[in-house]
Amino acid sequence: MIARLIATFGYIGHLRPASGTWASLAAVLIGLAVFQTGHGWLIPVMALLATLTGFWAVPLYLGADRSADPSEVVIDEVAGQWIAMSFTAIPLWNHGLEMGLISGAWPGWVAPFLLFRLYDITKPGLVGWADRRHDPVGVMLDDIIAGIFAGLTAMVLAGLYHGVLQPWLS
Repeated sequence: MIARLIATFGYIGHLRPASGTWASLAAVLIGLAVFQTGHGWLIPVMALLATLTGFWAVPLYLGADRSADPSEVVIDEVAGQWIAMSFTAIPLWNHGLEMGLISGAWPGWVAPFLLFRLYDITKPGLVGWADRRHDPVGVMLDDIIAGIFAGLTAMVLAGLYHGVLQPWLS
């Protein structure tokens, strides 16, 4: 029961279509809510907790069919999304900047969301390698790697914008 609740992220994994996108969106909204309380540092903590509980829950949920990656298992997307958000949320939090739904540094959550979904769906390089493991570790690992790639790409894009493009646009 607990493993199912964790693996499906409170049954969000049963939303159709695109259960992974629904879970990523839920993770972003929860991350934004936490950020708005002034505790942006909790986002990487939540990523770590989602990762650890995912590594525990996914094998239990899969049971004997350990090569499956059912669409309702979305704790991996939640962990990956929070990893991606951490790369922008922590610098914004450290600088006391707002990361709201509409105002503030909205690219700080939009870019990691879109980039994470892109890497999770297309599975380039190491993301695809992890996905091809066809085991519970691979279920979690591909999204962890996709989250790291998305976070790093978001940082590079932010650096390019703030260091190169913004002066030209001003």
